[in-house]
Order: sequence, then C-alpha cells, then structure tokens
Amino acid sequence: MQLWIIDQLIKNGVSESLADDLSVIISLVALLLVSWLINSVTRILIVRSLQGLVKKTDTNIDDALNDRGVFTRLSHIAPAVVVWLVAPHVFSQMAGWSDALRRIAEIYMLLVCLFAFSALLDAAQDIYRRFDVARRIPIRGYIQIMKMVATIAVGIFVLSKLLDKSPWVFLSGMGALTAIILLVFKDAILGFVAGIQLVANDMVRPGDWVEMPRYGADGNVTEITLTTVKVRNWDKTITTVPTYSLIAESFKNWRGMEESGGRRIKRSLFIDVESIRHCDDEMLDRFEQLPRLREYIRESREQISNYNRENEIPDSIAVAGRRLTNIGTFRKYIEAYIREIPETNDEMTFLIRQLQPTDRGLPLEIYFFSRDQRWAQYEALQADIFDHLFAALPYFELRAFQFPTSAAFSQALQAGPDANSD
Repeated sequence: MQLWIIDQLIKNGVSESLADDLSVIISLVALLLVSWLINSVTRILIVRSLQGLVKKTDTNIDDALNDRGVFTRLSHIAPAVVVWLVAPHVFSQMAGWSDALRRIAEIYMLLVCLFAFSALLDAAQDIYRRFDVARRIPIRGYIQIMKMVATIAVGIFVLSKLLDKSPWVFLSGMGALTAIILLVFKDAILGFVAGIQLVANDMVRPGDWVEMPRYGADGNVTEITLTTVKVRNWDKTITTVPTYSLIAESFKNWRGMEESGGRRIKRSLFIDVESIRHCDDEMLDRFEQLPRLREYIRESREQISNYNRENEIPDSIAVAGRRLTNIGTFRKYIEAYIREIPETNDEMTFLIRQLQPTDRGLPLEIYFFSRDQRWAQYEALQADIFDHLFAALPYFELRAFQFPTSAAFSQALQAGPDANSD
C-alpha cells in the first residue's frame, strides 16, 4: 500500500523524498481511521447486540458482566488486532514502522485484556455476593490478589515488549528484588495470610458486630479487603482496621450472641447492708399480698414453722432458727417479676445472685438473656426492669447504696449536731 501511495504522489508532481514522508503520514491516518471504524462497528453491532440479548435472558450472570462493562472493554481489542494484522502490509517498505506499530498494538491488547479481566473479576464478585455463602466467606481479598498478580504479569510483558527482551529475563531478575518486593507489599502479604486465616477459622464476616477498643472500632463490619477491614461504628463513623491485626490481636465478635437467640443483661443493684434484716410477721403478711410472692411466702412460712417447731426453736429469737429475710424475699420477687416479662429467654442462663460485698454495699446481680437483641429495645427493657426494681426497694424495706452527695452533706450541716442526738 505504501508503494502505491508513493507512486501516486510522484505522478502528481511530488518529489520522491517528500513522497516518502507524506506516504507515512497518509498510511498512519488511514490505518487509524480504519481502526476507529472497526471499533465503532464492533461496539454498535456486537456490544449493543449482546446488551440486548442480556436483557432478554433470565440468568443474572450476563447482567453482571454487562454492568461491569466486560463486553465493552473486550470490544477495544478489535482495532488493535486490525493494526497488528494490517501494519506489515501498509508499511511494507518501512520495517521499523511496522514493528513499532505491531508492538504498540500488542501492548494495547495486553492492557485491554487486563482491564477486561479486572471487570470480569468484579462481575464474579457481584454474582458471588448474591449467595448466602458470601456472608460467611468473603472473597474480596482474593479478588484483589488476582488483580495484583495479573497487573504484575501484564507489567512484565509490557516491559518486555518495550525493551524487546524476553519476559524470562525480567522473571529471572525478580529473585534479586525479593526483599524490596516484600517490603513494598508487606501489608498486602500480611493481609493475604490473615484473610486466609480469617476465612478458614470463620473469625469474622461482613455484617458482624465487632469491638476493637485499640482502634476505636465498635460496630458492624462492612467490608473485608486484602489489607483493611472497614467497620461502621454506631455513631456512623468508619474505622479502618488492618486485616492482619485481627489475627495478631484480640477482638470481640458479637455474632455468637446474635446467633444464640438471646442478648445478655448483666447489671447489679447495690444494697445498703444496714437495711438487710429478718422479716417479721407484719412484713410477711404484706409480702403475701403480692401475687408474685403469694405461693412462695405461704410455702416458706409453713416449712420454716415446721422446722422450728420440730427443732424446738423459739420464735422470739430470730437468729436461732430459720427465718426469711427481706433481701432473700426481694431476690425471689425479682426472679418472678423478670420471668413474667415476654422478652425473657427462659432457655438460657438465668441468675439472681449476690456478689462479694464491697465498700459500696452488697451487689445483687441480675443475670439473664433477652430474646430481643435490637439495641434500642434491649436498652429500653433494661431500663424498665431497673426502674421497677429501684422503686420496689422501699416496699421490702431495703435501701440502694450510694455515696453521700453534696446535698446530703448540706442537709446534715443545716440540721446541726442535735439532729444526730435525737
């Protein structure tokens, strides 16, 4: 073709040297124009036809490929193939131009294949996310590894084309650069290893509620990548945690709670020890009026009465025999009250217990599980329970312990020393 253009230019009065230069320009323009036309035709005829076919099918796989632009990116190979095939014929008299254009076309095809492969991996990830297993085994980190490997491989081939060297030359020299590569890709390598351990041990999944106080993370995992784990905190901020830190350090995962069907409530009432005492008949008669305690009081009074009578223990000495106490009765009341609440999970641990007394009084711990795991409802349930229990303390002649406030000191000072003597 180039000879024909030169002949035509010379016939029209153009000098031979100028004809050679003009033939190169005309050939390049013609080749680029043909490539552009081929690319346009490919996109119109093939890509649009495929997109129309995708919309008619029932499967979601081709939809993901179309949404990620896999077909569109692959269509860009057509003009590069045309250049690679036609260049030797167009520049038949200029081998240097032909080789350079073919090399550029090969590099272009490699880059197009890389971008298409990346889009294909993204489409595969989109398809994978539609399955339930995606919540348990995320593959984003592995997708990133595959993209990284493909990019490095294409980069080596591009360099080999630019420098006209065999790819094996660069691969053989990689051994000397291992230390540098390990340093540059340290986070990626650590993240890759950590990602395998996280998946193999099922330690964390997208959607899990995790806590890592060191990083200020307390919320749901939104994304697990090769190097980072993103956590959306409850205040709607985003905390980014290195993936390998989930292996190297401890963290709390609340998934077990969510899967168990209950959420633990563990809170204590601190009782003033000086308010604890044995129940007299008047107190027991009053407690017996409560529906929650009626059967317990009747059975306990009968058992205690029989025991004291059989052992000839006088009723006048409270500590000599068995007696009910106001705090013990209050524990039974708490148990009956909480078991009546529909949100209480009776199939899980249920304890109303005393802890070691401290300088703040006697801790009376309420330990049970709520069926409702939602945060707002869970907190509201706790508040309702302890609102009631604090209000019920005076009925059992118990006092909640708290340190004296400034108001208490002011009242004591205003009352003066005579108030204590009375």
